[in-house]
Amino acid sequence: MGGGSIGARHLKNLTALGVGDLALVEPDETRRLEVSQALGIAGFAGLAEGLAWRPEFVVIATPNHLHVEQALAAARHNCHLFVEKPLSHSSKCLVELAGEIERQSLVSLVGCNMRFHPGPARVKELLDQGAIGRLLFARVYTGSYLPEWRPWQDYRRSYSANGAMGGGCLLDCIHEIDLSRWYAGEIQEVFCLAGHFSSLEVDTEDVAAMVCKHENGAVSEIHLDYVQRTYDRGCQVAGEEGSIFWDFGQGTVRWFDAQPGVWHTFDQPGEWVVNDMYLDEMRHFLQCVSEGRTTVLTVAEAVKVMQVVFAARASAASGRLVSVRQVLT
Repeated sequence: MGGGSIGARHLKNLTALGVGDLALVEPDETRRLEVSQALGIAGFAGLAEGLAWRPEFVVIATPNHLHVEQALAAARHNCHLFVEKPLSHSSKCLVELAGEIERQSLVSLVGCNMRFHPGPARVKELLDQGAIGRLLFARVYTGSYLPEWRPWQDYRRSYSANGAMGGGCLLDCIHEIDLSRWYAGEIQEVFCLAGHFSSLEVDTEDVAAMVCKHENGAVSEIHLDYVQRTYDRGCQVAGEEGSIFWDFGQGTVRWFDAQPGVWHTFDQPGEWVVNDMYLDEMRHFLQCVSEGRTTVLTVAEAVKVMQVVFAARASAASGRLVSVRQVLT
């Protein structure tokens, strides 16, 4: 569902992975014809037509505010679900969707392609190995310039610039919130400063700075923005026995092992390209569907990530520390 850039990418990757009998649901006729003809697949104007085609699984890659409604419709037709991030723009029907998926024993994955990037994957591997001992704090960050995200489109007309459509850096850059939770565990409380600070013509927050307390006692700092004119992404994770640094631009993970006082550097594979993480993500989803296994980020787990976003927004509005458990029941 959705023939935009990410939807078209998923369709191409599904084809590359050997999946036959694909179809596209896209209401925009020009886009629908362009993508479906290029890939030689069926094209439908509406979701009802697509579901009548009786797919085994549905990939939802539409604007954020449509995700839950479409996912619920697909789940009620007994379809496994791949839902692009973020899961939703509001708390409405999230619990209902998670319940429907559980009742029908469906496989679900919410887009978390950064978990399949060799940088964050290496960070997680080192943490799981106990490389830095007890985790104390993490800094996770990303920033870039919104008008350069999709140069072919007026950024002011994109969902990213429109709060009603699920825009704002807290949702658009939710990967970093997911990574913070992946590295340091469940988030208990959030304090956030967020708002529209730049001259960009958006009605959403374009900068957000979060401080999170995790259930294991660790603290994380998360920085997200739409405004900086360079692309910056990475993390620092510190423990009692060392530190780990990942730099997206440099393509390296560095680990300082404090006991011998030695640095270890892990370079990104030279042949790696960005689409590899999307391929690996989709391959993981297909394997889980085939084997009936749980994915790395189910809808139920993604609801917990959404709770952190809602807590951050509540904190930014009130100026107070907010408990994550209080924002969704």
